[in-house]
Amino acid sequence: QVQLVESGGGLVQAGGSLRLSCAASGRTFSIYNMGWFRQAPGKEREFVARIGWSNGSTYYADSVKGRFTISRDNAKNTVYLQMNNLKAEDTAVYYCASRDRGTQYDYWGQGTQVTVSS
Repeated sequence: QVQLVESGGGLVQAGGSLRLSCAASGRTFSIYNMGWFRQAPGKEREFVARIGWSNGSTYYADSVKGRFTISRDNAKNTVYLQMNNLKAEDTAVYYCASRDRGTQYDYWGQGTQVTVSS
């Protein structure tokens, strides 16, 4: 199994920045892809960004493209989400998740709250 722990959430004013971190442990050698998701109050969880663990290829939701950057540090088994120009609608609990090749996102962190005040 893979264990994931997020950190870095908090309260920020609109236009500000935050960087989220997600540290992975356990069977990290099996990770194929890691992603960030978010869930706002009363809404379904939505995809934010993902990164290939070995090749670093990235993909973003249209709503965050150009403002958020996902990256990883394989030596530290950590994935990051740099969030710039934050908007009130970015307020949500942010989760990181990992998946092995050919599977769904099976492993999830506990989530970290991001609140953007307007």
